[in-house]
Amino acid sequence: MMRMLVGIAAGYVLGTKAGRGRYEQISRGAKAVASSPATKKVLKTGRQKLSESLSTEPKMEQLRPIDEQTVFVPRDHLKRG
Repeated sequence: MMRMLVGIAAGYVLGTKAGRGRYEQISRGAKAVASSPATKKVLKTGRQKLSESLSTEPKMEQLRPIDEQTVFVPRDHLKRG
């Protein structure tokens, strides 16, 4: 997200120095990249990975049966006495 803002700002500065026509060209290019499905997918994946790395919740592990007689009981189903 920050890179996109920096890119837009750089496009603005370069566009104003090169004239309105060049600015419009840069602006259209930036909008095309920002609205691209590939860009949206990369941003979504990045946000998800960042969210997972910042999560304070313990990661769930897949439970595998030890044998046919063993039953798993979730911790929140245990009675506390």
